[in-house]
Amino acid sequence: MNHTLSLNGQWQLYYALEDCDMADDLQYLRARGQRIDAQVPGNVELDLFRAGKEPDPFYGENIYLYRKYEFYRWQFERVFTAPPQTDARFWLVFEGLNNFADIYLNDQLVGSSANSLIAHRFDVTEKLLFGQENHLTVRIRSAANVVRRMDIPAYVRTHENGHFMMLRMPSSSFGWDIMGRFVSAGMWRGVSLQTESPDRIVDAYYATRCLNADGSAGLRLRYRFATDEPILEGFALEVDGVCGKSRFHVAKIAPFVDGCIDFDVPDARLWWPKGYGEAALYTVTLTLRHNGEVLDTRTDRIGIRRLELVNTLKPKDEGEFLIKANGCPILCKGSNWVPLDALHSRDAGRLQAAHDLLDDAGCNIVRCWGGNVYEDHAFFDLCDERGIMVWQDFAMACACYSPDAAFAAQIEEEAAFVVKKLRNHPSILLWAGDNEVDEGLVVQGFAMEEHRYNALTREVLPRVVLMHDPYRVYLPSSPYIPFGIAQYEVPEQHNWGARAYFKDDFYKHSSAHFISECGYHGCPSTKSLAKYIPESELNHWIGSDVWDTHNTDYIRWGRRGYNRIQLMQDQVDILFGHVPDDLTDFARLSQITQAEAKKFFIERTRIKKWRRTGIIWWNMLDGWPQISDAVVDYYHAKKLAYYYIKRVQQPVAVLMDELRDWGHDVYLCNDSRADGMVRYRVTDGDTGEVYLEGQAFSPANENVKLGNIRELAGRQKLYLITWELNGKQYGNHYISGYPSYDAQTMLEWVDKIAGLPEAFDWQV
Repeated sequence: MNHTLSLNGQWQLYYALEDCDMADDLQYLRARGQRIDAQVPGNVELDLFRAGKEPDPFYGENIYLYRKYEFYRWQFERVFTAPPQTDARFWLVFEGLNNFADIYLNDQLVGSSANSLIAHRFDVTEKLLFGQENHLTVRIRSAANVVRRMDIPAYVRTHENGHFMMLRMPSSSFGWDIMGRFVSAGMWRGVSLQTESPDRIVDAYYATRCLNADGSAGLRLRYRFATDEPILEGFALEVDGVCGKSRFHVAKIAPFVDGCIDFDVPDARLWWPKGYGEAALYTVTLTLRHNGEVLDTRTDRIGIRRLELVNTLKPKDEGEFLIKANGCPILCKGSNWVPLDALHSRDAGRLQAAHDLLDDAGCNIVRCWGGNVYEDHAFFDLCDERGIMVWQDFAMACACYSPDAAFAAQIEEEAAFVVKKLRNHPSILLWAGDNEVDEGLVVQGFAMEEHRYNALTREVLPRVVLMHDPYRVYLPSSPYIPFGIAQYEVPEQHNWGARAYFKDDFYKHSSAHFISECGYHGCPSTKSLAKYIPESELNHWIGSDVWDTHNTDYIRWGRRGYNRIQLMQDQVDILFGHVPDDLTDFARLSQITQAEAKKFFIERTRIKKWRRTGIIWWNMLDGWPQISDAVVDYYHAKKLAYYYIKRVQQPVAVLMDELRDWGHDVYLCNDSRADGMVRYRVTDGDTGEVYLEGQAFSPANENVKLGNIRELAGRQKLYLITWELNGKQYGNHYISGYPSYDAQTMLEWVDKIAGLPEAFDWQV
């Protein structure tokens, strides 16, 4: 059997400025560097903060104090006692190592790494002192210094800060409009010593080949095992699956170390996206036998399902971007998933609460954005259990990446590792080549159109997916912009625009079939702001270096082309005709503005079903203290938008459309596979007058027009909407008219909105 010895916990950390006089040996930093305690998993910024060497990196403008450490060398050391020797191989495993590192065991080099996004394994069987103390050293070189010695091609550039496109580190760590610049170092995921038996299951890949008319499903298992036996005779595999009362058992002779087993599961219980059915999971145990003796077992949780993408690449209404699950069209509603923390060693501790937000808000899809790290199994396990489809970008974003063979080989190795690690998770909908690289290449103005061709996403990555996950969808880029179609005419779009009034023509008349990014700014709560902005600066949000630092601008290098805080203030000014001087008042009005905008984006998507097929709004949760589009701030304080989104993402909802001619159409929208009878009522929020009420049949996965409420253009009014389905009460609202709105009246309306079924307590 395989065993694991954790090497997490306290290490010793030596560090010094890396320069040309630094000796390239292990003794230099021990003798001349500074020494502090370090935690693994960890980041050097957190180690420096805990040791009192630097202040809280997230407070005020302290982020700039950490810039110098981009040019330091780091040496982590610890002692551990190795287990007794067996016939197994022993491996040092680093789940996340940032970034250019050399690993020494008992002062002997065992390997090196240059990619913080994947795990690294080093065979140390010949260097381990069994049953004795062993000395482990991890020396990390300055990533900035490595890059500045590179000859960077003229084609390569980035739209954000730093030359991150030459490094396999999360792009957002170099500074982004949603993240502070922390070019970190350290072991941000766990470290362990693992054993590997000679006779073992190496890999198992499960895929749903087909769903049959009789209710059975055709599955394929691709397996690989290892053995020291000189002759491959007497080996057999058994596959046992269980999901409630559904069970299957398959036994096959294994004539070689790898191969395929195709089998049918009768009366298969299918995995469905949230709102469309049960996210059924089978626990599947694979057993390797030799002459009847059990050599190894492996257990996976899989889902039986077929996820498809209908992607017709034609402009505007001629195109289509539609996701199907088990043959059923899915109206997608969800959030973009950005870094859980700017310092990724804290990601795991923030995961459960962040994922609970997705589930509570009714998301049936989440897009893992390409500027992030790849989430670990724990994230995908939750998505599997909760029926949340995962759109997974490969880790490239907003840059022209080098097309040279060496970099392409690095991307291919990384992608193969990620795909093989995660491919058994039924929640993964598709692999996307990158984030906004096609979009960025469109505007570069290169000499020839052919220079837009991206070999990484048109050759390397589709080859990886075809080889290792052939039953999964691959999308070259998000948005995918082939030659001949304009940026805002492709079926899948990122709808950002000028970020002006949320009901202007850009948003109202978007040609997108599927919106995979769309956001609107909202001020965090005053309690949250006070945790990272000094009291003297709290009421000076325009023109403040501290506010702009959390905007996020790296203002030591100059401010970016647009200022989110100015936009946020202007958005308040549009809706209310003035901007309060008091921070609490401003935060309230800003959150109302954001909430109405996000609600509008989702409702337009649902009402225009199937002309619109989905929206993945930006975004759920901040990864560091900032002013942003997130609907929950870094400290988990929910903005008003969170509550509005939760209401309009219910599988069955009553929504009011925009004014057309003399009235507002009212729709009963059903994004599920179940019919239902719905009782509904639409009333005046001030007078209680009933405008529309009744009972209606709600057909599965379709919209029904309930009626029309006559209204004069420009009349400002609060409509309160309630409905009952299967004995449960639900609520929604609609605010008619055009800006500007009276702020006090709007605040009173929000109190009434909050009191609808599934009431909430809004705190700013």
